[in-house]
Amino acid sequence: MFDQSNLDHYMNTFIIPWSTNIIFAGLIWFIGRRIVKAIINIISRLFEKTKVEHVLSEFLKSIISALLIAFLAIATLEQLGIPTTSLVAIFGAAGLAIGLSMQDSLKNFAAGVLLIVNRPFMAGDFIEAAGVSGVVENIAIFSTIIRTGDNREIIVPNSNIYGDVIINYSARDTRRIDLVIGIGYEDNIKLAKQTLTSILEADDRILKDPAFAIALGELADCSVNFNVRPWVKSADYWAVRSSLLEEIKITFDAKGISIPYPQQDIHIKEFKQAS
Repeated sequence: MFDQSNLDHYMNTFIIPWSTNIIFAGLIWFIGRRIVKAIINIISRLFEKTKVEHVLSEFLKSIISALLIAFLAIATLEQLGIPTTSLVAIFGAAGLAIGLSMQDSLKNFAAGVLLIVNRPFMAGDFIEAAGVSGVVENIAIFSTIIRTGDNREIIVPNSNIYGDVIINYSARDTRRIDLVIGIGYEDNIKLAKQTLTSILEADDRILKDPAFAIALGELADCSVNFNVRPWVKSADYWAVRSSLLEEIKITFDAKGISIPYPQQDIHIKEFKQAS
């Protein structure tokens, strides 16, 4: 037989409270998602104004979005009457365990953030770091991709790069070529210096400011060495260096100026055996 009092009790105890909780939980989730989206949009515009690197900004936005969604999910579950204290503790313990197991990844992440923020190099720069030299293809959160001169792709962990000496050959617009050119002791020093000067002056790629320098650097064991130091644009460095060496050799040969190489004289003495 239908019992109205039991139905009223059931409605007041279960149906209405649960329905109210579900409605409010839905509203919290629905409105909260839009608030999270608005916060991420504000952060995105802030990153654009402060010119934060795209890779770093996207990563930070994903982290912030995940944290906000996690807080929103906890608030929604609380509204439904589901206890979340133990859930938070489980997630905390899991996060600690994951963090301990990913120490190397966290080191690479921290180094990646520092590389992106401090910018010791950028994509397209020619660098030498962590025992690798080449053109930087991409700087990611955990690793940096470098393309070598023979077109190999090398993926280097960011912690290896940031913890090592970084040489950025593209950081400056100009570079100095340092050459040591040796002539023989019997050769004319003034003629050699005039010849080197003419070769440098004839190359339009060599900058006038700063001016090049040619100076006698050393009286070595087998040669008289000149320090030849012209300045060029960074992009022209290797091409100019190669052409200068070739032109110096050809011109020196044509003018009879020798370029000595290490030699060793062996003196043999004969000893007569006493009879």
